[in-house]
Amino acid sequence: MRIYTTELGHNYSSYSFGYTIHAATEPDEALAPVYEQGFLPYSAKPTKEDLFYMARSLRLRASDFSPTSENRRVLQKFDGQFTYDYLDPAAYRADPQIRALFLDYFKQLHGEGVMPAARLDDLFNKDLPLRIARYMKEDGTPVGYVLEVVEDSFIHYWFSAYELEYAFTSLGMWLMIDAARRAKEEGRTYLYVGTGYGEKARYKTNLPNITFWDGTLWVENEKELRAHMKTDDDRVMNLSSALYDSF
Repeated sequence: MRIYTTELGHNYSSYSFGYTIHAATEPDEALAPVYEQGFLPYSAKPTKEDLFYMARSLRLRASDFSPTSENRRVLQKFDGQFTYDYLDPAAYRADPQIRALFLDYFKQLHGEGVMPAARLDDLFNKDLPLRIARYMKEDGTPVGYVLEVVEDSFIHYWFSAYELEYAFTSLGMWLMIDAARRAKEEGRTYLYVGTGYGEKARYKTNLPNITFWDGTLWVENEKELRAHMKTDDDRVMNLSSALYDSF
């Protein structure tokens, strides 16, 4: 793993200087140590190599997962309605309906430009240990998909998309809780669930014993995590994407 730093911003009056930290992995390099150090796969735009960024990553210990009362309420809403299987990259890359569902889902629920076709194609073609968990009704009709990075010790719940008829029904939360169950059943140690920034990520704190990367170590303190999320919008910097052209 090779570390890159890029100057982000500064406040000279307080001697505060910010740098973003990225890591590039070598071919066939194990990813567990990369995730362990707070890195997640970079996907903002296509890059020349498998690039990772350090952020406030969130994870839970899947081997100890036990749903909370709120989790059980969500589980009761959808359990028994769907089955799932796994698709390898060759299978989902060849399925235009999966691609179309992802594109439509992000366009309708997250806005134009959040997931353009070029970004999705780059995601699907990353040189990472990827799979898609496909959820289906009893008649075999697909309902939703979860794109995951998977190694022996962990699952990274990366991106999900589902039929828009289930928007605002807690299905997204159910998929994440079910990922924790799947990780435990498969004997994984951790489930990573992306970043924890702002109120939009607050729902992830419904997962029990969630921990966050603070730049140095993993912290299990839900109150502190929620406090960070509450004030994140006050610390947003608008910077040129040209900073990342070298990637």
